[in-house]
Amino acid sequence: MSATHQQRFWILVSLVAISGFSQGMLLPLIAIIFEKDGLSSTINGLNATGLYLGILFISPFMEGPLRRYGYKPIIAAGGLLVILSLALFPLWKSVVFWFVLRLFIGIGDHALHFGTQTWITSSSPADKRGRNISLYGLFFGIGFAVGPLMTPLIEINQALPFMISSALCLITWVFLFLIKNEFPLQEVEVNSLKETAKRFSKAAKYAWIAFLPPFGYGFLESSLNGSFPVYGLRIGLQVEFISLLLTSFAVGAIVFQLPLGILSDKFGRKLVLGWILSIGAVTFFTASLLEETAIPLVACLFIAGMVVGSTFSLGISYMTDLIPARLLPTGNLLCGIAFSIGSLAGPYIGGTFIQFFHHISFFNIISGVLGFIFIILFVFGQKMPMQQKTSENL
Repeated sequence: MSATHQQRFWILVSLVAISGFSQGMLLPLIAIIFEKDGLSSTINGLNATGLYLGILFISPFMEGPLRRYGYKPIIAAGGLLVILSLALFPLWKSVVFWFVLRLFIGIGDHALHFGTQTWITSSSPADKRGRNISLYGLFFGIGFAVGPLMTPLIEINQALPFMISSALCLITWVFLFLIKNEFPLQEVEVNSLKETAKRFSKAAKYAWIAFLPPFGYGFLESSLNGSFPVYGLRIGLQVEFISLLLTSFAVGAIVFQLPLGILSDKFGRKLVLGWILSIGAVTFFTASLLEETAIPLVACLFIAGMVVGSTFSLGISYMTDLIPARLLPTGNLLCGIAFSIGSLAGPYIGGTFIQFFHHISFFNIISGVLGFIFIILFVFGQKMPMQQKTSENL
């Protein structure tokens, strides 16, 4: 017995929620474990890039199998890889071994997200696209918000958070088999990397500006969850308070994810993205001035989450508005690649910054990146609707 369209949607977003939970747990958890073991912040940050290197490595090879086998097998394979990798973390605590496991989790997570993301965007009507993608982001955000709360469990047993995350992923993964498989539009050749490169080029021509918000969110998420715990420990914050700060950001994202998606359906993706990026830049700059005051700092992280927590999902919706339907899987892949590039840059730049710039707040890096993307969107975003009209006629 297969699930209905609505049931399928809720199963897919539930899978995304558990994926968000595992990612939200891993970044601060491993960063704190390595910091307590005396690992340098730069090496700590580099280790966190394993997940995003996995995304980059597998991206050129994802579209062919998706078009050939459909959404369900890609999502199932990705989920299984994540489950097994999480279960193997307690086996051996090693910088290299954990880096390899994070690489595999990156590959598995990307397969899961690419499949669910493309399935949802391709089956959503234009007037509900922002809402549906926001629900996708909302469930990921819920999982991501709960994830850091697992960090204190290392005081009981270091293996405990990894085993709980793996078990939850397995339970949710089983529900995937209630879904009937479907396929994307089959109007393009997928036989070679050369054809893939051509599609990447065409998709970038139509929607390059829509890839910047996922890039910015990747930088924000990975640096905030991977590097900020190290920075927080070094300025004297307690592990529990760092966990609370990360959770307050994620909860803020949950609160406004759906309203911002609905607003983007009504007022347009570019306008809403401009507002959230500018407010986010100002909020993180304000947080840099309030690091020694607990309640205002929590409030700043909560407000920042409310606005920029929707950056990734709105970027996907913006891309879907701009790109021809036949290139939608390619556009979703490029959103994932942009996210992973930002995520790769985040921990490394954050870790290096912490190591060498002791008197400048970590929050200023995030503020600068968000402000830069806002300027690019403001200057070049006006040109994109014309490209959208052109693409619809092709």
